[in-house]
Amino acid sequence: MEKSEIIKKFAQHEGDTGSPEVQIALLTERINHLNEHLKEHKHDNHSRRGLLKMVGKRRGLLDYLKAKDIERYRAVVAALELRK
Repeated sequence: MEKSEIIKKFAQHEGDTGSPEVQIALLTERINHLNEHLKEHKHDNHSRRGLLKMVGKRRGLLDYLKAKDIERYRAVVAALELRK
């Protein structure tokens, strides 16, 4: 999915790029892309570190959203299929 499509799908209002939902969705897309890269390039530890930093940042945003508004948190988790 393209970045502008993700922003449009998760934006709370017109021109919204900073809401936690948008940031979480963008990070999830980058994490998924990097996961595919690491499956092929198993010894790419520099990218692996970046992946772990992104996962931590997404976790922090999810925790913030969960504390702030549980319904928005549940909506994002369901939309991105983060919980199996």
